[in-house]
Amino acid sequence: MTRAKDVDTDYDERAVEVTAPKNKAAGVEAVVVTMQRALEQMGPVRTVATLARINQRHGFDCPGCAWPEEHDNRKLAEFCENGAKAVAEEATKRRVTPEFFARHSVAELADKPEYWLSQQGRLTHPMILRPGDQHYRPIEWDDAYRLIAEHLNGLASPDEAVFYTSGRTSNEAAFLYQLLVRSFGTNNLPDCSNMCHESSGTALIDAIGVGKGSVTVDDIEHADVIVIAGQNPGTNHPRMLYVLEKAKANGAKIIAVNPLPEAGLIRFKDPQKVHGVVGHGVPIADEFVQIRLGGDLALFKGLGRLLVEADDRSPGSVIDRDFIAAHCHGFDEYLAQARTVDLDTVTEATGIARPQLDRVAGMLAASQRTIVCWAMGITQHTHAVATISEMTNLLFLRGMIGKPGAGVCPVRGHSNVQGDRTMGIWEKAPETFLAALDARFGIVSPRRHGFDTVDAIRAMRDGRASVFFAMGGNFASATPDTPVTEAALSTCALTVQVSTKLNRSHVVHGRTALILPTLGRTDRDLVGGRKQVVSVEDSMSMVHLSRGSLTPPSDQVRSEVAIVCQLARTVLGTDHPVPWESLSADYDTIRDAIAAVVPGCADYNTRVRQPDGFQLPHPPRDSRQFPTVTGKANFAVNPMQWVPVPPGRLVLQTLRSHDQYNTTIYGLDDRYRGVKGGRRVVFVNPADIESLGLAAGARVDLVSEFTDGQGRLQERRAKDFLVVPYSTPVGNAAAYYPETNPLVPLDHVAARSNTPASKAVVIRLEPGSQEPEGGATWAG
Repeated sequence: MTRAKDVDTDYDERAVEVTAPKNKAAGVEAVVVTMQRALEQMGPVRTVATLARINQRHGFDCPGCAWPEEHDNRKLAEFCENGAKAVAEEATKRRVTPEFFARHSVAELADKPEYWLSQQGRLTHPMILRPGDQHYRPIEWDDAYRLIAEHLNGLASPDEAVFYTSGRTSNEAAFLYQLLVRSFGTNNLPDCSNMCHESSGTALIDAIGVGKGSVTVDDIEHADVIVIAGQNPGTNHPRMLYVLEKAKANGAKIIAVNPLPEAGLIRFKDPQKVHGVVGHGVPIADEFVQIRLGGDLALFKGLGRLLVEADDRSPGSVIDRDFIAAHCHGFDEYLAQARTVDLDTVTEATGIARPQLDRVAGMLAASQRTIVCWAMGITQHTHAVATISEMTNLLFLRGMIGKPGAGVCPVRGHSNVQGDRTMGIWEKAPETFLAALDARFGIVSPRRHGFDTVDAIRAMRDGRASVFFAMGGNFASATPDTPVTEAALSTCALTVQVSTKLNRSHVVHGRTALILPTLGRTDRDLVGGRKQVVSVEDSMSMVHLSRGSLTPPSDQVRSEVAIVCQLARTVLGTDHPVPWESLSADYDTIRDAIAAVVPGCADYNTRVRQPDGFQLPHPPRDSRQFPTVTGKANFAVNPMQWVPVPPGRLVLQTLRSHDQYNTTIYGLDDRYRGVKGGRRVVFVNPADIESLGLAAGARVDLVSEFTDGQGRLQERRAKDFLVVPYSTPVGNAAAYYPETNPLVPLDHVAARSNTPASKAVVIRLEPGSQEPEGGATWAG
């Protein structure tokens, strides 16, 4: 399908309408928006056929978030508004053909906003940008493979290549991808997990021996207390709200810890129920803890002291000493430090008054089943790993792991980011995995750790890596320090993007650049006339099948499995011991290999075909066995850390709009926060607006300030943002990414996990106009 003209999404970024934020999520309006977006992209027949298959047992897994399905209570509409938007973007009837690239130079495309790029449609042909060319041009698949092989095999070392992975890759493709990379001779396998939940994995491996969550949907439904910290389920994981509604009906109390009062944590209106259509919905948070950015570590340390003191007053009533004696290590050291925590410092760091701290501690002390959920609001701080270990400390105090209704719940973003890690997409894969891989295939995997995402950018910047290959994702927009990242990519001899749609990473390129179009979740995958299926892992370790059914956008689009296997044959030669051809011919053979290599995946082909798949083992959850260095659940001792606000400055968090998923922009509205028609807004407390001498509606530049490794003061700038008064903590601000990614220094990372600390960036607001202008309107 060739379109004569492009999709017109031009807009005036200054024509923003600001209204009062919403105090409820979902409802009828979510249904209306869902249908509007679906019909725009897919048309009526395709919309009905596609939405009916999302997250169904014989359908496909939503390419949005990794929230699991309820096995015994699946709805006809087993999707949320943003999941439907993600599907509509992938199943769109719009196409980006070679004619599109002939009309638009790369320089012209580079001037387009991310929203415009994503709205143009599905990629249909492999394309190449050669040195000196102004336009991408078509290339034959075999020629593309040979070109990549020439670059890779011409490197002085395999470690000069970087192989990135997005979380939407299937288990089968991820397993083969890491097999190709290790067969080539490097562990340079950065992935999107490095930028989101790496801090969770680092902390949990230390604490419980497994870097994954320990709870199920059923656990959440039957918990007494659920702490939701640094997470906005109404936008990022909306189907979680259905489960929280059930938990509330069962008597659960919910504690929301967040700098912003998000609609989904205030009230939920389930559009599939009568009270969600004509009623007021269900209140969600029983206690809203509006924390200052960077104050979470102090909060959980303070709660630990209060629980210890409560047990002192009534010995044995709060601390589960039987659990600690049988299963924990380091309790005495933790107890000694907990008694020294200064509660005045906790109040200063968190902004939380003592009465609320006491109430929250009382709720935790009374609960017999407690779950702590968190997302990037926790993981993207310099002290994120320590914060998560303080969360596990609280759970260990109360014996809240390895029992129904209790445990840890890091809520993943991308739909298979957890599966990618299980399949070996990790720059630091353990020896047991590598040894099993070598034994199965007769290869010798490298043992030296590779580059994570931040180190990959540093390597390209410094000339230590010159080939960049991305299996999905939008690396240029997802990563921090945008000017540095883009300059690093431009130094590469070759950049390769395996993609479904156009994005910023296609116009930020090396001297030679390739775009390789691939199938999406919704697409039918035929090999030799036989339909293939893939598998994914959700945020709670359930592995299940996904079956696409739509006709691919062109006969030139290849599956990720086919791309990896053909590239492997070209790069490694026909005498390589891995049977790439048979693996690509029948995905069951891939799953047989997974069964032999990946722990917990025995009899994969049989178990994954059960109606709801199967759950991977989790020793702390299943039997209170902790595969840590000590063989126990480990208490941690951490110094007090928080993020003070320098005079005349603010601490900024980057966040998503309700009309986006990661770097994919679905539209220009954030109706939950009252913003319509634009994205360059900064949310600031009214008291800060006044103290900084600004006014609501002022136009400002956001300027981050930091000290580099040589002690020199550095700045980064993001221009022309509209100041919007909002209920943020005093001293804090918020704005959307990727527009604010330029403000996050490359070296501003979490200790130990190396995750970009995008939730705590010191900025100043540099005034432009003091008056609302440029079409901005204010309705409340």
